[in-house]
Amino acid sequence: MRKRDSAAQIFLISGETEHFFSRTALMYLYMGHMKYKNIKPYEDYFWGKNRLQLVYDWVTGIDFEEKTLQLQQHDSISYDTLILATGSVANKYGWPGQDLQGVQGLYSYQDLEQMEANTISCKRAVVVGGGLIGIEMAEMLRSRDIPVTFLVREENFWGNVLPKEEAQLVNRHVLEHHIDLKLVYELKEILDDGTGKVGGVVTSAGERIDCQFVGLAVGVSPNISLFKDTPLETNRGILVDEYFATNIPDIYAIGDCAEFRTPVVHRRSVEQTWYTGRMHGETLAYSLTQKPVPYHPGAWFNSAKFLDIEYQTYGVVPARWGDELQSLYWEHNEGKICFRAMFEADTKVLTGVNAFGLRLRHDFFDKALRNGSTIEEVLARLDKADFNGEFFDKGYQQDIVRAYNEQFDASLPVHKKKGLFSFLRS
Repeated sequence: MRKRDSAAQIFLISGETEHFFSRTALMYLYMGHMKYKNIKPYEDYFWGKNRLQLVYDWVTGIDFEEKTLQLQQHDSISYDTLILATGSVANKYGWPGQDLQGVQGLYSYQDLEQMEANTISCKRAVVVGGGLIGIEMAEMLRSRDIPVTFLVREENFWGNVLPKEEAQLVNRHVLEHHIDLKLVYELKEILDDGTGKVGGVVTSAGERIDCQFVGLAVGVSPNISLFKDTPLETNRGILVDEYFATNIPDIYAIGDCAEFRTPVVHRRSVEQTWYTGRMHGETLAYSLTQKPVPYHPGAWFNSAKFLDIEYQTYGVVPARWGDELQSLYWEHNEGKICFRAMFEADTKVLTGVNAFGLRLRHDFFDKALRNGSTIEEVLARLDKADFNGEFFDKGYQQDIVRAYNEQFDASLPVHKKKGLFSFLRS
C-alpha cells in the first residue's frame, strides 16, 4: 500500500510482538539455530522510514458504526478502512485435561515462549496430530534430547493429505529419527499429576503414557472470537468475496482468518499457508490503491520440511483418487526421495506433482499446470525443472522417465545423464 500511496496513514496493530517476524521460523529459535532478530524480515528502522505506524497492543473490541478500535492499553483508534488479519488458533476438541499446564499448541510467539517454559524439566513429551505442526514440534523436542511419542490417528502420517507411498516414506523417516510414532492412535484423556500440570495421557487403546508435555497439533481454526455476536458475518472464518470484502463496507479480511464465500476452483474456502496470506495482502493492497482486482492465485503449491526431507507439491495431488486420474510414482532405492505426477486418464493433462527430497522450480510447474501440459510433455523437459545443487545426483530424471515407460508401456526417450563438467558449463 505504501509503495502506491505516499499519503495514507497506515497503522499496524498487534499485541503479539513489537515487530513483524517470520512465523514459519519460530521452530528454529527453540532449536537454537537462529535468534529472534534473525527472523525479522525488516530492520526496525524500516517501519518509521516508510511511515508505517506500529501499535504494540491487543484490540479488545470494534465499533463498526463509529469506526473505532478499542485497545487494551492505548487510547482507541479510528479508521476509514479496516483490514482484519487475525490469523489462527490451535484446535482443541474437548479432551479431559486439555487446559492443564504443559498442554499447548504452537502458532504464536507466546506459544513459543510457553513451550520454552513448559519443557525446561521435561523427561518425555507426547505430540498429538499427524500434520506439519506436529512434525515440527517433534523435531523441536528431539533437538533437546526429549523423548517424543507421536500419536497419529490415521494409518500413516498425514494420511488425509498424502498418498500412501509418500506417507509411508515419511513414517520411516520419522522412526529413523528416534521418534516413537504410533499410528492409528487417538488421544482420549490428559492426566493431572496432582498439581495442575500434565502427568500423562491415555490413548483410545487404553494405554497410559507418562509425560510432562503434550503438544496439540490437530490443526488450526480462524481466530474470530473477537467478532462473535457482532454484525460481521462469520462461518468458520470471516466471510469475504473475491475482493476480500466482508458484509460491512470498508472492512476486509485476509490470511488465515478469511473464508471465501465462493472458493477459487481447486482451492479451499480457508487458506492457511504463509504464501497465500502474502498473496491476499498484495492483491488487496492493489485493489485499495489502484483498481479492484479479484483474487486469482494460480495453481496451488506448498512446501515444507519433514525433518531432513524437503517436500514440494504443485496442483492437485489427492490422497486417494478414482479412475478419472492416473498416477506416475517413482521412489529412489534409498527410500528418501520420490516423485509423483497425477494426470487425467483420458487426456494425460498434468493435474499435480509431489516431490520429496528433490528441489523443483516453481515457475516450471506453474506454467505447465496453467498451460494444460501433458505428463509426457512435462517429462520430456523435466531437466528444466531441476533446482538442486551443483553436485546433486541428476540420475533421478532419467529414472523417472524409465518408471513412466515401464508403468504405462510408453517409449519416451531417456536422455543420458550429463557429466559434472558439462553440467557446470551449462
